[in-house]
Amino acid sequence: MRHATVETVMTSPVVQVSPETGFRDIVALLTEYDITGVPVVDTDGRPLGLVSEADLLRTLAAQEDTASMLPAPESAQPGRGGAATAADLMTAQPVCTTPDTSVVAAARLMSRHGLKRLPVLDQDGRVIGMVSRGDLLRVFLREDRVIRREIVEEVLGRIDGVSPAEIGVEVDQGRVVLSGTVPEPHLVPIVLNLCRSVDGVVSVTDRLDSGGAPAAVG
Repeated sequence: MRHATVETVMTSPVVQVSPETGFRDIVALLTEYDITGVPVVDTDGRPLGLVSEADLLRTLAAQEDTASMLPAPESAQPGRGGAATAADLMTAQPVCTTPDTSVVAAARLMSRHGLKRLPVLDQDGRVIGMVSRGDLLRVFLREDRVIRREIVEEVLGRIDGVSPAEIGVEVDQGRVVLSGTVPEPHLVPIVLNLCRSVDGVVSVTDRLDSGGAPAAVG
């Protein structure tokens, strides 16, 4: 059993820009493709940084507005020398991922670095896709019947000493309830942890009979 990989949820081909791409062209691309950020790449397609809506808004916030009572925020920058190209606007972001990275590992990477999206690189370090928080959350759209089948066939069926025929598996909106009999108490945490690792599982509730008290696991 393996988690879904970034390759199965990423957006590809990816909209990308060069360092010389101008402010208005970037805005046009975000609007046309209904996206919130684009990677900035060199002539070989390798990532230099990212330009997001937040980066664009900082430039907008730096503009003079005589009608406003609020000063421009300190973080607002109009661009070096008044320029507004991708090179001026981008946030340098060396954090990237690869197509074979699991969605769990990618989610942890985003969380650790406080990122909303990651460029996906091929073996040569070129950008071939983008994965966002929303893309990773797609695993929770898996149908309950698909989750149940994976638990029965790929989890319970492969644990020595556990009989799938003796364990009831109910799945509702990604919430799994396990009931029935496990022969040895030490097998219970193994069953629970493996079920929790199945893509699309939101929570697992333990109602297994193994001689110990049942407990709920979120």
